[in-house]
Amino acid sequence: MNAKEKHSERRADPGSLEELSAAIEAGAGMPAVARAAGRALDASVALIDRTSNVLAVAAASPDEERKLLAGGAGVEKVDLRVADNSVGELRWRPRGEDEPDAVLLRMVSTLGGLELERSRSPEWATEEAAGDFVRALLGRKITDRGDIEARAAELGTDLAAGAGVLIARVVPHVAQTGEWRSRVLAIALRAIRAISPGSLGAEGDQAGEGAEVIAIVPAGEEEKLGRAAEALANELDAGLKGFTVGVSQSRVALDPVDLYRAGQEALLAANVGEAEGERVLAFENTGAYRLLLPAMSEDPAELERFYSETVEPLVAYDEQYETDLVKTVETYLDNDGNVAATAQQLYTHRHTIRYRLERARELCGHDVTSTEGREKLGLGRKAMRVLGIASPSGPAGEPGTQGGRVPPAETD
Repeated sequence: MNAKEKHSERRADPGSLEELSAAIEAGAGMPAVARAAGRALDASVALIDRTSNVLAVAAASPDEERKLLAGGAGVEKVDLRVADNSVGELRWRPRGEDEPDAVLLRMVSTLGGLELERSRSPEWATEEAAGDFVRALLGRKITDRGDIEARAAELGTDLAAGAGVLIARVVPHVAQTGEWRSRVLAIALRAIRAISPGSLGAEGDQAGEGAEVIAIVPAGEEEKLGRAAEALANELDAGLKGFTVGVSQSRVALDPVDLYRAGQEALLAANVGEAEGERVLAFENTGAYRLLLPAMSEDPAELERFYSETVEPLVAYDEQYETDLVKTVETYLDNDGNVAATAQQLYTHRHTIRYRLERARELCGHDVTSTEGREKLGLGRKAMRVLGIASPSGPAGEPGTQGGRVPPAETD
């Protein structure tokens, strides 16, 4: 960068550099370091390792982030080095006309390089092995207590006092490019390890456009596990602009053998939380859904059969004809079988609601207006959510309904 070609230069601000140093000393994580570096440089900032993985981005908007990562006009780059070794790249895009002066840029890049190198130290070099362990343990491929404790100890984790499982799911609002899922895992592990050192994580296998992180968190108390869940949600929100974030939490397992059960608890809470739009949901707070845990853990086929005998015909019909039978039944159940309240909530004629409920009875064989029918369809809806099956939605256009939206104040 040639300083003579710039309109003006931004000089070092001791306060912003102190913030950057404090973030590094506290082990606050790459997202916090990137944000502090961005404030010091008055720029959007990206930290990228030597294998081109984006570790953290601090940008004002998703559009600004895309411009920064694309490396187009206005984006500057500097090699991050420790001694003679290149450890990554600092990429920035000034927010105003001022450019950082050489001294400020060197200070920021040096601190950023040291933090990036620290993140790749031997403590973090076993992430792949940690991921394999997490997947094997929660997949019930390791069941012996001694083996579990020995494998965890090899990875620097002590499970003797207890541990829990957290699952984080993030869904982008627009399509993403590059290795953004790796950045989700890096942010998640940094956040959790700030609360509970020795936490182990793995990328999940969530289908679709989203990403999932599963973590085993050493914690002997529910309060500590809850703090880790909140910290994880907060850090993902801060480090990922333009994403919807959801975090679930199991109960603490005092015996390592029970971590499989904890994983199932976190999975149930993740599926329910995703369906109900919860940002952070603990298994303890899933209400009646908890009763379905044994079926989900030990006999999911039975849960799937019950779903197929109740709600699945409605889901299939909605998907084929772009109707709203499932949504109508769900709203009717939530309103304790009150047709008027259901119609008002859905902004739909009452006779349209009645038509849909009758159509649902014809398709699945259960009359939702009866006590038994409500119980079965209510349980079928819970089974759908526990299994992680998304509820379809579509316009009210079934033949014969004369469907459409009407003012909610409609009267007979």
